[in-house]
Amino acid sequence: MEMTTTEKTRPLELEGMGPVSYLIVEFPGGKMSGEGLPMLVDLVDRGLIRILDLEFVTHDPDGTIRSVEVRDLDRMGVSDLEIFDGVSSHLLNDDDIADVDAVIEPGSTAAILIYENRWAKPFVTALRRGGAQPVAAGFIPQDSLAEAVEATER
Repeated sequence: MEMTTTEKTRPLELEGMGPVSYLIVEFPGGKMSGEGLPMLVDLVDRGLIRILDLEFVTHDPDGTIRSVEVRDLDRMGVSDLEIFDGVSSHLLNDDDIADVDAVIEPGSTAAILIYENRWAKPFVTALRRGGAQPVAAGFIPQDSLAEAVEATER
């Protein structure tokens, strides 16, 4: 994936966009292997998603949430992140970053990813042409899925 500076900071054109989602990934104890990065790059390369924002934060033991620069993660042993340096649509703001403390444990690092679901763009465009408007989306946590499956098996 080769992102240019203009792609990293290009203003959003909402017309014709696919649905936009967010994902927060916690790395307990701040241990990041970088193992998922090639898969993320593959999703972008195949046109399935477009990264709008990617921010790394730490949740200090005292409760403070602070942003971590990509170059600092590189020094922590996570390589190949430089292609994401500067990726920002400015959808993610300081309040969003501060809210991360509710979902990750102190002492952890997290990646906050905002992305366009480009795979859904034709579907959503057709819905809009027909007068419909997507109004909500979400993720079901893995633990909730496991509980639901277990409850149906009883």
